[in-house]
Amino acid sequence: MSKRLINFKTLFFSTIFFIIITAIISINAGYIQIPLHEVIAALLGNGTDQNELTIFQFRLPRIFMALLVGMGISLSGAILQGVTQNPLADPGILGINSGAGFAVVLYMFFFQGASFLNGWASVYVLPITALAGAFLTAVLIYFLSRKNGHITPIRLLLMGIGMNGAFNAGILIFQMKMEPNDFTRALTWLSGAIWGANWNYVWALLPWLLILIPIAIYKSKVLDILLLGDSTATGVGINVARERKILLIIAVTLAGVCVAVGGGITFLGLLAPHITRQLVGPKHSKCLPLTAALGSFILLAADTLGRVIMAPSELPVGIVVSILGAPYFIYLLIKSI
Repeated sequence: MSKRLINFKTLFFSTIFFIIITAIISINAGYIQIPLHEVIAALLGNGTDQNELTIFQFRLPRIFMALLVGMGISLSGAILQGVTQNPLADPGILGINSGAGFAVVLYMFFFQGASFLNGWASVYVLPITALAGAFLTAVLIYFLSRKNGHITPIRLLLMGIGMNGAFNAGILIFQMKMEPNDFTRALTWLSGAIWGANWNYVWALLPWLLILIPIAIYKSKVLDILLLGDSTATGVGINVARERKILLIIAVTLAGVCVAVGGGITFLGLLAPHITRQLVGPKHSKCLPLTAALGSFILLAADTLGRVIMAPSELPVGIVVSILGAPYFIYLLIKSI
């Protein structure tokens, strides 16, 4: 067994261990403090009704949602960076998150009052709505970035930043026309708060990840070959255009459905893949699984910190991640350009 393989396994299982520790801390983070022995008793079915309600209906769904959203967004960023060969690619920076968010805000503005879309149906409609917005944004960025049949990383980045600004302006326009309750809900979402923190949203998001993540890991060898350049990939029998479209669809879908329930979380898709590549190298068969685990850990830790640092008030997880990710993005920008 090679040293690098042992290193990867050590890092992966260490990350899982820290996720478990952070989840235990997160169960007790919040306005209601629950001693550890009472948490264990509730998890074993021997707790009080109040503790079981707090843990199973509020805290655990939020923990699982943070893990799933962190996993999806970080993997989306890793795939986008591999496909575009752009180290600055991130679904938030490239405008995919804002496109999905624009679609969600339109849904809130026009349909939130409809009785059919205001209950259980909204749990399943929101991911589809966000997905439509994410795909529309990705298509626009892809075609507007083409020049003489080619797409350069810098042109893609600048076009994404421009689309990000345009969609954020559209979000603000419709947000200002909302009713106060819907305005507050949209503002909470835009801040990157994990507002869809109940089991219905967990079950709505889980099937997407169970389908897309194995496909993404299966395509890890294709991502490795694409890093060698289009001519080399074509020479070894890869249909570059088809594979690139498949991978882009996976990345955009992951970002879209996660944004629907996790809000506008930026920089996570940039931070987790870069840290992973520094630890285990660029090989995607190792990079993708560790990126998913690290993204889950970062978002869960950020959500827990956001609930503790300003208790009893909460700091949205998107703001915490941005505080961590923005300096790193500036560093990469200075290094790359």
